Amino acid sequence: MDSPTGPLSGLLVADFSRVLAGPYATMLLADLGADVVKVEGPQGDETRTWMPPVRGDVSTYYLGVNRGKRSIALDLRDEADAVVARELAARADVLIENFKPGGLAKYGLDYAAVRRANPGSVYASISGFGAGEGAHVPGYDLMVQAISGLMSLTGDPDGPPYRAGISVFDVMAGNHAVIGILAALRHRDATGEGQHVEVNLLSSALTGLVNHSSAYAAGGVVPYRMGNAHPSVFPYEPLPTADADLIVAAANDGQFRRLCEVLDLPGVPDDPRFARNADRTKNREELRPILVERLAKRGAVEWFDALTKVGVPCGPINTIDGGFAMAERFGLDPIVEVGEGARAVPTTRHPIRFSATPAGYRLPPPELDEHGAELRAWLTEAADG
Repeated sequence: MDSPTGPLSGLLVADFSRVLAGPYATMLLADLGADVVKVEGPQGDETRTWMPPVRGDVSTYYLGVNRGKRSIALDLRDEADAVVARELAARADVLIENFKPGGLAKYGLDYAAVRRANPGSVYASISGFGAGEGAHVPGYDLMVQAISGLMSLTGDPDGPPYRAGISVFDVMAGNHAVIGILAALRHRDATGEGQHVEVNLLSSALTGLVNHSSAYAAGGVVPYRMGNAHPSVFPYEPLPTADADLIVAAANDGQFRRLCEVLDLPGVPDDPRFARNADRTKNREELRPILVERLAKRGAVEWFDALTKVGVPCGPINTIDGGFAMAERFGLDPIVEVGEGARAVPTTRHPIRFSATPAGYRLPPPELDEHGAELRAWLTEAADG
């Protein structure tokens, strides 16, 4: 097998995680050149069975977060397999896991045990609610969306709370895990010492609620559900046009003035009710019908082209295929094909571009235990040596 290339080439990552937050994090590391070994139980990662949709007979959920990895199936309850797992942990630069806190101790794979065998190991744990009083609570993104308060902010003001359309905090926690791992590797480069990196979904959620978190922490304000409206900016929401809604996000006074120029509303930017963002936010119910009346004269695509030419942020509300089409239009090449022949899988491009060390896509998402024989041979040889 070809050696990985990229800014993280030479790093071995033992991936004991499953479902989304951990596998997403390790896929990003694999894209950047790390050699990621995905350790699965005998039944495989749960997302292998999360279907439809499918590509062939494989879950697209699984395919979306597992490229670039080698798979080995190990039953940690079997001592022979546990020995192989411990050898992998002893060799790895990074171990990432999302078992319940303390759940790997009985297999000799907790941080203390791994550190004894591998003092330079960066050991990353992802949990739902941390290793303290919340350790016993299972961590699922939907639960965290509810517990964190996100759902109280999502939906119509008079309607029920809604979850976000994706597992937003799993993805956020995965990104935070990558940041923590890279920071810990930097520390190891300087000192030779590894460390334990802990990420939990609830903390990721609270920092990810940004202005809403700050409203409460710094201002004592409990934000509330406003549908698609923004509590601090107007216009910053969908507005109807002749044929479809258009997101208009004129977040500062200059953008608002240019919006009014394109809409042929010359007196509005100087109206004391609308001159500053705070004024527009306070008087949004008076301003909205003025904007809607003008927007009704043309369609969403026409307005998008006209407004973006003058630097007013706006956009049509697409379905996912439209989002990919827009990325293609902007030259972002959002889809990359990984693998060859029958194993080729179209996947979403790594989000970061590097001028000198681009992301790579060596391996398609692995079949269960696809690399088990070669990995067992390598790890057994290492243990015997």
